[in-house]
This record gives sequence, structure tokens and C-alpha cells, in this order.
Amino acid sequence: MPRITPPVDHDLRRMYTAMFFPAMGVALLWVILAFDEVYRLDLARFGIFPRTVRGLRGILFAPLIHGGVEHLFNNSIPLLILGWFTVYFYPKASGRVLWTSWLVTGLWVWAMGRESFHIGASGIVYALAAFTFFSGLFRRRIALMAVSLIVVFLYGSLWWGVLPIQVGVSWESHLAGGIVGTLMAWHYRKLSPAHVPPPRVEEDEEEEEDGGDEGMSGTDPGDEQPPAPFPPRYGAPPYYDPSRTSGTW
Repeated sequence: MPRITPPVDHDLRRMYTAMFFPAMGVALLWVILAFDEVYRLDLARFGIFPRTVRGLRGILFAPLIHGGVEHLFNNSIPLLILGWFTVYFYPKASGRVLWTSWLVTGLWVWAMGRESFHIGASGIVYALAAFTFFSGLFRRRIALMAVSLIVVFLYGSLWWGVLPIQVGVSWESHLAGGIVGTLMAWHYRKLSPAHVPPPRVEEDEEEEEDGGDEGMSGTDPGDEQPPAPFPPRYGAPPYYDPSRTSGTW
């Protein structure tokens, strides 16, 4: 007997694949923190120190460095969830959003931040939160707006972090990340998302209009139209026209 294999759930496979890269990134952050704690490397000196030559290296290294377990833990869960949202729903833009928010946020902090070492991936967290939230609003798609509501429900309190109200927190990174994420959401607002069905209202209306025009083409309103023969005559156009039929994949 032939071997029967169970059907593969492609949606679950895409979900797991979208989680792979955020999970690997967070795992790398924990490995770096472990080396820093065990070997006393003092990696904070590689953070962003504004308006200094040595501080430029922090644009590349600061998101990889954290001040301790609590600091990294507070960033890990948002990175996993928001990273998964970004990769799953916006795979074409996810890489560009990550690297743009990484570099532009760091450059912004270097140019305008306080004279202190700025470390941590919180700027990227704010950029991803702003991107996923405003992408749903700008696109006006029900599924994506639902994602925006989830982001507000889970991380609505994040926006207090853009204010200079807590000592020892790089609110400059938070503010810069939020602005960059919002601008990226606007820039990629016309890029088609993945795993979200396109709206069909306009297509249905166009098909109805086309069907009505075909039925009355070349006739006056008062002309009588004889009914079409049934079954259709030989050589008549088939009912299934691939150019006018939508399918699911």
C-alpha cells in the first residue's frame, strides 16, 4: 500500500519560520551578556557616546550590549513578539526596517543624545512597535488593524519611555526609534503584506459592472433580448475563464 503522509499546515510552518530569526537574535544577545558577565568585559564602553569619535562605534554595537539580566529580559520578550509580527506580516520590509531602525536610531542618539553611554536594543523595540502599529492604521486592513490593537494592548505603556522622566533610561533611543518606525510604516504603506487576504469589494463591483455592460452592449434600452440557448451552443465561450477567476493558494 502507498504510504500516506499527513497534510502539512503551511500557515503553521510560516509562523514558525517567522519566529526563527527573532529567536536567534535574542539568543545572540543572551550569549553576549553571558560573556560580559562571566569575563567582566565591560562591554558598555562600546555603547554610543554622543558627539565623540569613539562613540561612533556604538551605532553598530550598542543594540547588542545590555546592562544586566533585567535589562535584557525587558527587551527580549518585546523583540520576540514584535519581531515575529514584523517578519510574519511584512516579510518584504522586515529586514530593511530592522537595519534602518538600527543605524538611523543610533546615529540620531549619537548626534543629539546626552553625554552618557547609551546601550541596549530598546530603540529597535520602539521602532518595531511603531512600525507594526502604524502599518495597520495606514493600510486600513482589518487583520493588520487587529495587530495594531494587540500592540497597543501589550505595549501601550512603552510610549511613556519617550519622555525624560526616568533616570538612567535612554529616552533619546526610545524617541528616535518610535519616529523611525513611524516613518518606515508610512514609507512602506503601499508594500503588499503577507498572509492577509486582499480586499475583494472593488473587484466584485468591477465584475458586476463588466457583466452589465456586456449584456447591454450595442443595444438600445427598448430592444428585446432573446434568451440564450441552453445548453450553450458548440463553440460558445466556456463558463470558466482563467483571466476572470480568482483562486486560493
